[in-house]
Amino acid sequence: MLRRPPTSSRRYRSSYAADAAPDDPDPLAPARAARSDGRTVGRTGIRTGMTKSHRPPHPDPSPLSAETPSGTPRGDRPGVAEPQTDRLRYLDAATRRIARGMNLDETLYELCRAAVPAFADTAFVHLYAPLPVGDETGSTPAVLRLHTMDQASRPHPGSGPPPTDTPTVQAPESVRPAAGGLLAKLLQDGRPVLGNTPGIAPATAELLGSPHPAVPLGGRLIVAPLHGRSQVLGSVVLVRAPDRPDFTGDDLLVASQLATHTALGLEKAMLYEREASIADTLQRTMLPPSLPAPPGVRLASRYLPSSRTAQVGGDWYDAIPLPGNRVALVIGDVMGHSMTSAAIMGQLRTSVQTLAGLDLPPDEVLHHLDEQAGRLGSEHTATCLYAMYDPVLHRLLVSSAGHLPPVLLHPDGGTEVLHVPPGAPIGVGSGGFETVETNAPTGATLLLYTDGLVESRDSDVLTGVDRLCARLRAAASAAAPLALEELCDEALGTLGKGDRDDDIALLAARFEGILPETVAYWYMAPRPQTAGQARRLTRRTLRQWGLESLLETTELMVSEVVANAVRFASRPITLRLLSTDVLRCEVGDDSPVVPRMRHARLSDEGGRGLFLVDQLSWRWGVTRVSTGKVVWFEQRLPGAAG
Repeated sequence: MLRRPPTSSRRYRSSYAADAAPDDPDPLAPARAARSDGRTVGRTGIRTGMTKSHRPPHPDPSPLSAETPSGTPRGDRPGVAEPQTDRLRYLDAATRRIARGMNLDETLYELCRAAVPAFADTAFVHLYAPLPVGDETGSTPAVLRLHTMDQASRPHPGSGPPPTDTPTVQAPESVRPAAGGLLAKLLQDGRPVLGNTPGIAPATAELLGSPHPAVPLGGRLIVAPLHGRSQVLGSVVLVRAPDRPDFTGDDLLVASQLATHTALGLEKAMLYEREASIADTLQRTMLPPSLPAPPGVRLASRYLPSSRTAQVGGDWYDAIPLPGNRVALVIGDVMGHSMTSAAIMGQLRTSVQTLAGLDLPPDEVLHHLDEQAGRLGSEHTATCLYAMYDPVLHRLLVSSAGHLPPVLLHPDGGTEVLHVPPGAPIGVGSGGFETVETNAPTGATLLLYTDGLVESRDSDVLTGVDRLCARLRAAASAAAPLALEELCDEALGTLGKGDRDDDIALLAARFEGILPETVAYWYMAPRPQTAGQARRLTRRTLRQWGLESLLETTELMVSEVVANAVRFASRPITLRLLSTDVLRCEVGDDSPVVPRMRHARLSDEGGRGLFLVDQLSWRWGVTRVSTGKVVWFEQRLPGAAG
């Protein structure tokens, strides 16, 4: 409840509700204590709720003759020093409260808490939609939308019910100020005005959505424009009840200060939100927009930024298809939270993709990545884990550079923390990375994550990893096994609710494998007869798989690609056929020369092989590997959706 002395000699203090004693850390605590918690503020620009603040009635209005219009008592104070001190104390507390807001809702909420009921009985705010941000230039938006409304609800003085002629102030949800009209000029002018200012009635009528609201309200209404540094943001309207004194010129100064600090707070909130949006966009654009869908493995990922808005992190993940239907699984974390960390993360992720295309072992990928990080600067370090899954052999190769160990969820529901030598972080330059090989059974799920998932101010890494394993076991022991997406959501609950100190990156891979009977593999010597041998092997295999409809085109393409490999190879070439969701053919040799498609002239005897492959296949390509190259092409299976 607001502290209101029973006599009119202290009425001025009650009007501002700021009995700010030196030992009171919050001069507006009485006003805050008197308010209910049912207030909601909409972010869409439409009023979503109303707060009611119950306070006792003003003293009997009979002594009002001993007060000035603004509520300042006469006769019992030697001068105006004490009222001015009260006003300054109120403004100090109110502006500090408004400055606390970090977004639009908080800023407007604090404005209403400071203004109602200490300064006015009703306050509502219209904001332009959309709001201009920063120093943006252009035409002023045409629509003002009601963003917030706050009204004090209190019993009327006396024992009887409130008089029926007491006006109820309402505000329309949207206002369209006429270009060049009185309301638009009032807002552009930037100075607050009283409702009884001559000629201002049409503007207040337009803002309040009533034909003539200024006539009954008179001097009990103030319209204060919200002016930012260079843009009009909207307006705030303050209204007093009939049993309170009218606003005065001094109150216009108070309203001007409230509006100015609110406008600056709104600009700060908008700029902060914009910075946070830019930071989040930068972070997410450096992550893969989507994950590939290689045969033999299903993938899912999650990324959650830190709760500390605009704190950009360096967490990233990636999944990179490799020759032979293998896939590289990568997770990393650049130390620090800044735009620099995000930029370094983007460069490291690009380097990993390039190194993965060379088909190097995981430890060599990390070795070259460490060298690349040294060129970016020794002050930037990162952890990284690189895993390579082979769905044909059901094997997993893993190497770590100071990163947390992955968790393997077995098909029976058991969890295993893979013991991978951690090595030194990327950028330290000490190397010493090792590759660990382990079995990857069908149905198992590998979980790669950053430390934000398992570490917080209240939990260390080891405890967090144990908690993660326990959650995964509990999820796997359910009657029906969780889908991969649901498993990711379950893993995100490891730290529980509350603010996150760090970003979280999560990559999950469920191993399905490729059946051995759907894979055919041969080594062949680079001789002139090898092309014919490859055609016979292809014909026999496709008949076994029931793909006779693809025989003719596949034989022709295999013959052309193998003949080209024989021309450049010095060691045995490889031919592999895989039948998964597509029919894939891979021909590998030890020559680094990458074939290029060209249009042969009529007089040329060769140069048409890759042109035929390009015309007959669904897609094709060339992949460089450490031992040479692999030329591959794919065809859709009969009946497959095109």
